[in-house]
Amino acid sequence: MSVVEMRVPVIGESIKEVTLSQWLKKDGEYVELDEPICEFESDKATLEFPAEASGKIMHVAKEGDDLEIGALVAKIDTSASKSNAAAPKAETAKPAETPPAKEQPAPESKTAAAAGHPSPAAAKILRENDVPATTVEGTGRDGRITKDDAQKAVQNKTAPAPQETLKPAAPSAPPAPRPATAFSRETNSKKMSRMRRTIAKRLVSAKNETAMLTTFNEVDMTEVMKLRATYQDKFVKKYGIKLGFMSIFAKACARALMEMPDVNAMISGEDIIYHDYVDISIAVSTPNGLVVPPVHNVETLHLSEIEWKIKALADKAREGTLSLEEMSGGTFTITNGGIFWSLLSTPILKGPQAGIPGMHAIKERPVAVNGQIEIRPMMYLAMSYDHRIIDGSTSVTFLVKVKEYVEDPVSILLEL
Repeated sequence: MSVVEMRVPVIGESIKEVTLSQWLKKDGEYVELDEPICEFESDKATLEFPAEASGKIMHVAKEGDDLEIGALVAKIDTSASKSNAAAPKAETAKPAETPPAKEQPAPESKTAAAAGHPSPAAAKILRENDVPATTVEGTGRDGRITKDDAQKAVQNKTAPAPQETLKPAAPSAPPAPRPATAFSRETNSKKMSRMRRTIAKRLVSAKNETAMLTTFNEVDMTEVMKLRATYQDKFVKKYGIKLGFMSIFAKACARALMEMPDVNAMISGEDIIYHDYVDISIAVSTPNGLVVPPVHNVETLHLSEIEWKIKALADKAREGTLSLEEMSGGTFTITNGGIFWSLLSTPILKGPQAGIPGMHAIKERPVAVNGQIEIRPMMYLAMSYDHRIIDGSTSVTFLVKVKEYVEDPVSILLEL
């Protein structure tokens, strides 16, 4: 018997370990060269692992296992023929058709039997919406479930199926527990995802290894809202995307950062690294946790370019298809708790960056304007900073600059 060992490949310089999140090929099934056999979840992304040879696959690792780089994942018997390796797959298919026969909706059982494996993006969508992969008919190559298939399945979803074949797929996977009753004290546990563990580790590190402080201010959003109301239709017609608040804040921050390089710097050992460019990481909430992919050279981009780049990165983040390159870098971060209606918060630093402003919900409040009380759309701004590199006066001055630029958005467009 000729065997090829499948080991965890080198994924990136900073990645030492991955989690085997899902097998795409069953134990004993025949696989073709370069056909994806499983998915790895790293600190930053979900990756497919292709077969290095054709033959019968023999699982070594289990779903949910944490594996170091170079660890043995599976073996492929290259001497096995496709007809011989197909037998285990056929045997497992028989019981899969039997249980659904007990249920009333017979057509679903046929769909489940014919379903293929989902792509990483499709698997994310199905897991987030509690849709079993076995109920989705794939239209991709060899019956593979594509992203479009998953999105259509979510749209057509009627009632969630209780019996899922992918056990780690969703929190509702435990078999039919009794309905919760009053005064219930039951508990359950679930292993933290690798991304969540990494987020936890980095947040604790930021709290413990930086001298983090936060300063606050507020912004009158009247002129920004007038600008969007006046030019939104023309903007969409010309650029194909809406003008949002994030691009305006990103441009305001980029301009202030170019004027105040200390805020755009970071500490490395006993050195301070300054940047003559602005790469702003945009915090995006996903079902697996917060990710912060950067938009590069924001100081040179038009508002429409910033909007398109933010949209592309956010879509990839929610689908779990961000590459390692798209997740790396950034000299500054912006987070927006306002989309969740947060009124005020203290953002936490993304090391080794030295600053992070937080946007919040826009609320109409009475404010004094030229000696008169007016109702204005106001937003609280927070700015957390590393006091080791940024002085208090610097942080306050920076936030005031951002406030002034946002309150006069035409000055951003005209670069006045």
